[in-house]
Amino acid sequence: MATRIGYLGPRGTFTKAAVDAIFNGEDKQSYRTIPECIDAVKQGHVTFGVLPLENALEGTVNLTIDYLIQYKMLKIVSEVVVPIRQHLMVHRRNTTSWKDVTTVYSHPHALAQCHRFLHNGMKHVKAETFTSTGAAAKYVSEHPELPIGAIANELAAKEYDLEIVEKNIHDFSNNHTRFVVLHNNDRELLSKRLEETGYKTTLMIALPTDHAGALHQVLSAFAWRNINLSKIESRPMKTGLGNYYFLIDIEQKMDDILIPNTILELEALGCSVEVLGSYPYYLCENE
Repeated sequence: MATRIGYLGPRGTFTKAAVDAIFNGEDKQSYRTIPECIDAVKQGHVTFGVLPLENALEGTVNLTIDYLIQYKMLKIVSEVVVPIRQHLMVHRRNTTSWKDVTTVYSHPHALAQCHRFLHNGMKHVKAETFTSTGAAAKYVSEHPELPIGAIANELAAKEYDLEIVEKNIHDFSNNHTRFVVLHNNDRELLSKRLEETGYKTTLMIALPTDHAGALHQVLSAFAWRNINLSKIESRPMKTGLGNYYFLIDIEQKMDDILIPNTILELEALGCSVEVLGSYPYYLCENE
């Protein structure tokens, strides 16, 4: 089967920007929801799935994490970090009268990221949520007769032939989103389009029956080996209150000794450990 890429769509989203940054020329299929995209990878309808994992302002995309936990056979094989730059855009028919727009559409996160602009400069405008920034841009392109606008990225403006009337309206300039590439096995995916920034290994750890110092023992197994952790967070196991998985990002590639021995020590402590992936990560300079 030819390589096919599934992603959280529609076209013109930041996820599509991540896909275009790391892939080139492959068949690309958009999906309406994260579960639909993950199921497509699991069932072999697409070779890779690209999904948002974490935003610098809004935090972790819990749905992606929860499905990774549920489908342990799917592995993270690559990661790309994309800058989030939001722009106000309107239909080209309304370019000269864009300040008269009455409603602006976008994803809830995008609206939140542009709060200052909307609050200070467009108090008369009603903000309405859409399933994605791309979907909002598509809606605006299909309704030139309405005094409406969308908040989305430059890719959406090009995709749906909209005019950007105010650029970079986001509150914070250092906003980025991590996107992960999923595959049915753990082979790493090396991009031919981007220069590799580094490597990560992601572990999912379930602690033994709760006792004092359990998490400290887990972290100590990494600390005394000088293994650098870039992130640790908990997610509910969905088996009852107080039961959690811990997801840990290690700033290095899976090796033959150091990380495997750490896993053995954790298992000796009574933990269950699952490797969710060991993969290269990339930084995309363009949105």
